[in-house]
Amino acid sequence: MISKKFFPNIFIAGDIAYSDKEKTKELCKGDEIVDTALVFEENGADGILIFDSSDDDISHEKAILDIRAITKTVDIPVYAGGNIKRFEDVKKYLYAGARIVMIDEGAKDTFNGADIYTEAVERFGVDRIAKIVTDRGVLLNDGSCEGLFLHKLQPGEDYIDILLKAETAGVTGPSISTKDFKFYLSKQKCGEMGIHVNSIATSVPFNEFKVNEDGLIPVIVQDYKTDEVLMMAWMNEESFERTLETGVMTYYSRSRQEIWVKGETSGHYQFVRAMSADCDKDTLLAKVKQVGAACHTGKRSCFFTELFSKEYDESNPLKVFSDIMEVIEDRKNNPKEGSYTTYLFEHGIDKILKKCGEEAAEIIIAAKNPDPEEIKYEIADYLYHLMVLMSLKGVSWEDIIKELANR
Repeated sequence: MISKKFFPNIFIAGDIAYSDKEKTKELCKGDEIVDTALVFEENGADGILIFDSSDDDISHEKAILDIRAITKTVDIPVYAGGNIKRFEDVKKYLYAGARIVMIDEGAKDTFNGADIYTEAVERFGVDRIAKIVTDRGVLLNDGSCEGLFLHKLQPGEDYIDILLKAETAGVTGPSISTKDFKFYLSKQKCGEMGIHVNSIATSVPFNEFKVNEDGLIPVIVQDYKTDEVLMMAWMNEESFERTLETGVMTYYSRSRQEIWVKGETSGHYQFVRAMSADCDKDTLLAKVKQVGAACHTGKRSCFFTELFSKEYDESNPLKVFSDIMEVIEDRKNNPKEGSYTTYLFEHGIDKILKKCGEEAAEIIIAAKNPDPEEIKYEIADYLYHLMVLMSLKGVSWEDIIKELANR
């Protein structure tokens, strides 16, 4: 079953962003675009359509930088389009991190008259390219909803009526592209009408949890990417339901005897990504996107007081890569005499590329030999030099992971 989606749109025109193509409804100033995209994500949007409405090359390049900043910040898919005059513009949007590039129906290359849509599909695949169809919306071609529309809502149209149509993959348009539109609440209404949406819904009602004498259940909170344990708090039925309605972690304070939204005072909100119950249904585990620090002391996690520690092999791949990248970044920003990493940065791009090439060749040679230990060593060596190159070019492992996830 296709999950119907809500995609607000942003039209970037120089230093102002609008919610409509005609540029009559100002959404935000240019320096607030990333924050606006985050608000859409936090309110429950399934993705964002971003259109470059610039009038000159300088504004066009700024729009691409804005798109890149948004894709680096939000987790939901970003579709980009507008101002595509040649095939190279498609590549720019993809390289900026767009999941899908939207091309106007009948777009032709300025220089050779080629059909840009056809050329883009042949080069990048049908699942990375969508077609903007005048007045109807965006025709998608990915495997989950091939040949279905992200319908552009017209004035007076009800999104419920539109989403009930079989040909509709989701809705977009100015009416849902405001910072106060509550996507989670709208999805709840869709669910009541039998429309399948990507909403926060529990498979176990609160009354089936084993709560204490005060009607509370403990919640362990983890970072959704790293699994780092951030904090522990309590929920009652009302705070549990509010979390489902808003997507923002909401708890019950035993000391103040009241409902509280994490981050309401500090700005360090927690946006829920998943929630599970343990085998006895007496403890909840929430995976969240944490803004800022989880602890009231300003620490990332409340669990920072070490009681004891035995030696053990901590080889979480993401943590290992992150730790090495931190050291590399530190050597770049704070050169250290005698450091090989500092030496590479001092000699610049040509030296780093030469080493990457040499290490890649060593992998090929090692792969021809029977000893697996040799290739492990060479791959590790190559990855280190690759990370130095990544640092030099301002690319993070998260950027790479996102790009792989998009393919």
